[in-house]
Amino acid sequence: MIRTLTGTITHATDTSVVLDVRGVGYLVGTPNKDGGLQVDDSVTLQTHLAVRETALDLYGFPSHSELEMFELLLNIPKVGPKSALQILLQSTPNLLIESAQKNDPVYLHKMSGIGKKTCENIILYLHKKVADMQFEQVAQNDNFTQTQTDAIDALIALGYDVSSARESITHLADKDSTVNSLVTQALKHIQ
Repeated sequence: MIRTLTGTITHATDTSVVLDVRGVGYLVGTPNKDGGLQVDDSVTLQTHLAVRETALDLYGFPSHSELEMFELLLNIPKVGPKSALQILLQSTPNLLIESAQKNDPVYLHKMSGIGKKTCENIILYLHKKVADMQFEQVAQNDNFTQTQTDAIDALIALGYDVSSARESITHLADKDSTVNSLVTQALKHIQ
């Protein structure tokens, strides 16, 4: 099994990169929505090889915690490699851990392409598993006020992904703000 690849990125999209390793270009599925992996970057990706009857698909992650979460998601019924990649494209391991610790599937359900029942299955499975595992980063317990939670929901409704919305509201921790003022400030911060 291929477990790591080190090379230079020759092509990058939101969901994949082509990694040139000594003259061989590997197509690697990876969550790259934030553009963290750029063409000409030299990187090492922690990888998972998904074997199917008709294909060998390679998925890679800059951190071991993302790979570990990806592999945890693959153990959940009805979650395959492409679904797990989409979940990590819209979230982070820390947000998934936090939701699992709180036993709260609500924010996962707000992601596109994930049904309510699947979200509940993911959180139930992760709730049992994350307590026993060590991740590179400890999940942050963000204690958002109701106003901040409403602002995050508004940003998600406007089309922003969950992690960007949460991050922007976290930086605007003014407890006296209204939902409208938080959303306005967050929109300036995001763009």
